[in-house]
Amino acid sequence: MENASRGKGFASLDLDAVSFGPFSLRSRLLERDGVPVKLGSRAMDILRLLISRAGEVVPKNEILAFAWSGLAVEEISLRVHVAELRKVLGDGKDGARYITNIPSRGYCFVATVERGEIRPASKPAPQVAGSVASPLSLPYRLDRMIGREDVLSELASRLLSERFVTLRGPGGIGKTTVAIALAHEMWETFEGSVHFLDLGPLKDAALVASTLAATLGLVVHHSDPTGSVVSFLRGRRLLLILDSCEHVIDEVARLAETIHREAPGVSLLATSRESLLVEGEQIFELVPLPGPPQGAGLSANEMVNYPAARLFMERAAAAGHRSDVPDEDAEILAEICGKLDGIALAIELAAARVGVYGLREMAALLDSRLKLEWRGRRTAPPRQQTLGATLDWSFSLIGETERIVLQRLAVFAGSFTLQDAIAVAAAETEPVERVVDALEQLVAKSLVSTRPEGASRRYRLLDATRVYALQKLVEAGEAQAVARRHAGYVQRSLEASMIEVAGGDQASRSQSRASLLADARAALEWSYANDFGADLRVPLAGSCARLFVELNLLNEARLWSQRALAMLDDTSRGSRWELELQSTLGHAFMFTERNSEQAESALKHGLEIAEALGDHANKFRLLSRLNMFYRRTGDFRHLVPIALEAERVARLIGDTAGIAGSKALVGVSYHLVGNQTEAQAHLDEGVRDDAALRGAQPGHFAYSRTPQIPLARVLWLRGFPDNAMECVRPLIGAAAPRDVVMHCIALCWSASVFGWVGDWATVEALTGRLATHAGMHGLAPYEAVAAGFRAQTMIARGNVREGIDLLRTALPRLHADRYELYASAFIAELSQGLAALGQSAEGRAVLQEAIARIGPEGAAFDMPELLRLRGELEARGDELDAAEASFAASIAMAERQGALSWRLRSEMSLARLRRRQGVRNPLDDLAKTHARFSEGFETADLRAARAMLDED
Repeated sequence: MENASRGKGFASLDLDAVSFGPFSLRSRLLERDGVPVKLGSRAMDILRLLISRAGEVVPKNEILAFAWSGLAVEEISLRVHVAELRKVLGDGKDGARYITNIPSRGYCFVATVERGEIRPASKPAPQVAGSVASPLSLPYRLDRMIGREDVLSELASRLLSERFVTLRGPGGIGKTTVAIALAHEMWETFEGSVHFLDLGPLKDAALVASTLAATLGLVVHHSDPTGSVVSFLRGRRLLLILDSCEHVIDEVARLAETIHREAPGVSLLATSRESLLVEGEQIFELVPLPGPPQGAGLSANEMVNYPAARLFMERAAAAGHRSDVPDEDAEILAEICGKLDGIALAIELAAARVGVYGLREMAALLDSRLKLEWRGRRTAPPRQQTLGATLDWSFSLIGETERIVLQRLAVFAGSFTLQDAIAVAAAETEPVERVVDALEQLVAKSLVSTRPEGASRRYRLLDATRVYALQKLVEAGEAQAVARRHAGYVQRSLEASMIEVAGGDQASRSQSRASLLADARAALEWSYANDFGADLRVPLAGSCARLFVELNLLNEARLWSQRALAMLDDTSRGSRWELELQSTLGHAFMFTERNSEQAESALKHGLEIAEALGDHANKFRLLSRLNMFYRRTGDFRHLVPIALEAERVARLIGDTAGIAGSKALVGVSYHLVGNQTEAQAHLDEGVRDDAALRGAQPGHFAYSRTPQIPLARVLWLRGFPDNAMECVRPLIGAAAPRDVVMHCIALCWSASVFGWVGDWATVEALTGRLATHAGMHGLAPYEAVAAGFRAQTMIARGNVREGIDLLRTALPRLHADRYELYASAFIAELSQGLAALGQSAEGRAVLQEAIARIGPEGAAFDMPELLRLRGELEARGDELDAAEASFAASIAMAERQGALSWRLRSEMSLARLRRRQGVRNPLDDLAKTHARFSEGFETADLRAARAMLDED
């Protein structure tokens, strides 16, 4: 009867709120004057029980039975927790009295208690108009979660106060269900910043940090992204949930401890069978669902007040069994709940079969077939054995066809569709209808979970069920055959979706490909670990390679491409698969290993294969990547020929987005080699089909081409500063590129335009954004570029020495990465800064080195400016003839390039020199050049030119 009294006391406590003295108690949240008070779980149970019976003497044995249900404990434990409770309440201080000990009888809560209105049992809150809706990024939440309302409340409170909580409990007890419900429950509390990461499908612990980075939307191009993850989280307020940690616990523990220490705004919930055992971790033990006491003579209605019984009957009703239980069967229900030990998964598995066997037969089957061993001990059996007995029993109750299909479905590492299930679970000679019918039955019997996705559904085996079914698959001797069928299906699915198709629902295609990631990883691991899959290795890696690039998993892309390329034989050399692997390897190397010779070699080899195979889409893709490679290395002489060939290929393909992308490629190439007239013409054509480019998904061969980025710079160079500003502003606002690398490029090139017009405040702001974005995504070269722009801003504002010091740090980093695209501008700034400090000789030396480096590689868009700056340094050294020659060369080159703004600067420098030389009418040429402008008169250069002309 002790458990019964607990139930009675607990039920009467179901209030909106109670208050006493300065304290208020809502569910399991104790507050003093509105401030949460930390109280242990046992002490909280004791307080709730005593308040529910305030004014009564509650016997010690009832308190023990309530707070330590089902456990044999000494009375000393009760005294210890009451002492803790009194201390927290300040009992005895300043005359306050709350709990009194009645010798030989028990304890009594003696303070006056004010009670709120009695509330009904918790129900899911209706969606309030204007409230933040939980996104599709969170896992699907059960319509009704039973028996965990108080857990949610206490867990939410502890997360807010303690920040780092591990929800610990045996397999099948409902940790994931609670975690998902909590994610939805706290969505508004964290203003939508809730991230849920299911680690269950992850097999390689080394991928924990990169998988978390992907969940957070980061793109990291190095092997250990922990630093980038922490940098992103630092200063943010969000809730991060790491689900199913036990199989990768060491890596999760390291990462979680670092996040807790370095990101104080992050609340972190982990779910695991065991503790992480790291600093800051607080354990929340998820206990079994309370069940009705046996032998208490409770009615059926009283039975279902207990969560275990209520869950059993609701799941049984969902499976087709009548929901009402006659009073004569109530004791059988209590017996079943007792045998199932309050484990949610076991309850659901049993309930699904009540409609077949009835309550009495079910009790007998449980007695003979189930031997659960969940005690939460480290010495307990491994994870795959935790629910082994329960699943043995459930497995024996389903038909032979259902068993076979369940075993075969266990090969899926992630969720799957009906089409996926048919392809893998149906052998060649088996009818499809058998799989469809079996899957329907497995869903009905809670062995397979399902959730809607648009107009269709996705299916998934619970993790414990999957582990169990995989073992059964091995015992049946089918493991290798089914794994091969699965790997082949993954390969064919990815291959089919790689085909370049214009139009259609490209977004759905990309989403469908992304959903195969877990199974792609699993298939690769199996094929490379088993000789039975040896012939699948190259095509499978080739099919997966592009997926990894699309998802910005470049380290994985490089790893599998290298492994597969090492296994090429005569039949696969020169094939489309080698093409995919070489293309992916070159792209991955370019960002993870910087602009290395290996990257160039792989891209060139891939291009040769694409040409041999007549694969136009991949040829465009490779030409585009090579063009980017040479842009980054400053080897500009290759740009225009590569871009023109890409344009020719795009026209052969006939794809609108591809043609627009090729125009962007040609335009940026002409811009960099110094032909601004041609650059503008091609970029204008690319902008005209901007809608097609913006609609291209990551898998499209022309994805992430953005002609507006170079167009803004071209417009300024051509003498249209106002148009340049109009073009550039959307690039740093609402129209910023989605691709993380292109986002960096947009910030860099936009910063250069704002620097040219003299808006250093905006340059400073963009530099901060660039540094943050690059650091967040592990794009180290762009961090060096950000440092260069910051140094330019310092020098422009007169902080010359600090700017020079920063440039001396940034430039070696760029040279080491072979990232020369921005180096010449930074070197030019360095030379002028050195001259300002009286170190003109050194300034001339570094500038001449930059000019010489560009010279052999062909013309460059900024060569007129470099020649002008050389002339300025020569004039400082009284080498007037040399300075005049440099200015003349700059003006002539600017005119050939169609760069009116460069010419204006050089005309101003030459005019100042001619004044110094005493030449008559020194401003005539400047006046003519100034007259060619039709806009931008408020920008720095045009204001300076106007001032010079007005002085004359």
